[in-house]
Amino acid sequence: MGATERALALKSDLEASLLRLSIAATVVIAAMGVGFGLLSGSLAILFDGLFSLVDAGITWLMLVVARLVAQESDQKFQYGYWHLEPLVVALKAGVLMTLVVFGFLGAVQSLRTGGHTPALGPAILYAVMVAALCFGTWFWMWRQNQRIESALVALDMKAWAMSAMITAALLLAFLLARGMNGTTFQPYVPLVDPAVLAVLSLAILPVPWTDARIAFRDIFGMVPAALHAHVHAVMDDFIARHGFTRYESYVSRTGRARFIEISVLAPTDYPAHSIGWFDDLRAEIGDAIGEQGPDRWLTIIFTSDPSQL
Repeated sequence: MGATERALALKSDLEASLLRLSIAATVVIAAMGVGFGLLSGSLAILFDGLFSLVDAGITWLMLVVARLVAQESDQKFQYGYWHLEPLVVALKAGVLMTLVVFGFLGAVQSLRTGGHTPALGPAILYAVMVAALCFGTWFWMWRQNQRIESALVALDMKAWAMSAMITAALLLAFLLARGMNGTTFQPYVPLVDPAVLAVLSLAILPVPWTDARIAFRDIFGMVPAALHAHVHAVMDDFIARHGFTRYESYVSRTGRARFIEISVLAPTDYPAHSIGWFDDLRAEIGDAIGEQGPDRWLTIIFTSDPSQL
């Protein structure tokens, strides 16, 4: 096994271990959310538990995808399994957006019927424990992902950040509701729980929406603008220095994989050179583009036939 394969294997192992940790922590939070939600009668806590339960299921699916991506290509998938990443991201984003919308509609319905007052003691205890667990898990995954820069782990970190912010906001709301008891604002205490759920639903909706937009760009093969501009900058400089006529480039991204195809047109009177000389030119282009590794698929051809571009 070469150095590149060893690095990929180590990255995959760490990625899988982080996702397994995330699944275990999410299952614990989901159980706590459902249990404390039913115990306290809080719609917001019950929503948080269901959110975590759905997240745990899709994170398990992400773990399966991470293992597939680490495998070598085969006869059926000769480019590997990179295309599964944006599909999982789109699925997760779609499910979470659906859950958020239903949470918002449930909160609005509760507000219309006068709301309800949850048992604030269990609600506050839940919010303190889960907020600490969410922030701790997010921080640990953030530190580890600095080493591997996994798109799947980064996506999971967003979910942990969302959960941490949701739970911290719940804690503040429950503390506010407790402080309102015995004051002139006590009649509004039943509205706190559904109002918080409605606000949080609207606040977190843009996060899965953004993930869905990025995932569908990959699924539909839309050109990544930054990579397209970078390749053009590299090739404009290259043909100017080496005397080629022009070039055509095609780039796409699927999950973490980047596919780059470049065709360089040489003048018909261009001097003849050895294959090794052209290999050196390919290496020069590859070095200038950068980010070499198993995630980058780079194809470069040289031709004097314009129809081949």
